[in-house]
Amino acid sequence: MTLSLWLSLLGASALISFTPGAGAINTMTNSLNAGFRRSIWGILGQQAALVAHVAIVAAGVGLLVSGSPPAFAAIRYAGAAYLVFLGVRLLLDRPRPAGGQQEASAQVPGRSQPGREGSGWPESGWSMFRRGLWVNLLNPKAIVFFLAFTPQFVRPGQPLLPQYAVLTATVVAVDILVMWFFFAAAAKSVRRFTRGARGQLALNRTFGTLFILVAALLAFVH
Repeated sequence: MTLSLWLSLLGASALISFTPGAGAINTMTNSLNAGFRRSIWGILGQQAALVAHVAIVAAGVGLLVSGSPPAFAAIRYAGAAYLVFLGVRLLLDRPRPAGGQQEASAQVPGRSQPGREGSGWPESGWSMFRRGLWVNLLNPKAIVFFLAFTPQFVRPGQPLLPQYAVLTATVVAVDILVMWFFFAAAAKSVRRFTRGARGQLALNRTFGTLFILVAALLAFVH
């Protein structure tokens, strides 16, 4: 891949990452509830989904998914349903008591551990990783997007593996930087306003509604 082509890829990747979507909402929610540093687990899960999308496109499966309306619709509705689940869980979550360890290690809405209901134990990194993975993975439009995006930066006459490796590494690196140092950092700056019960309630309602709106767009906007 030439330098000029890579710079074009870099710019396109940044533009994609800065476009708000379910991944950005998930990142900000994690940052507000689990903290800026621990939000990286959800971001890494989202990157695993991006790698899977590129692999699907490279294997040619993306063409089958995009060309099969039933398969595309099934994945689209599954993704929308998952986002609705996350949104409803936030809307129904009760504010946590402020102060002490509960405030320092805020629990992700709707999550509890056996025998520790309301204890404020933090959500595990693996749990955030899984949620980030599913948020991005259950988005068939991402596969269709990569089908249109990837050919612009891959030259069939050259070895494909190095080109896909550079493309994947660039997209993932840019997305990690944008998600963590823009969206997660932006959420970190307002975290102090969400420590009280009223702030937590407003936060849950805001992000719960956003998850549901994104689900509606995913399900009904073609």
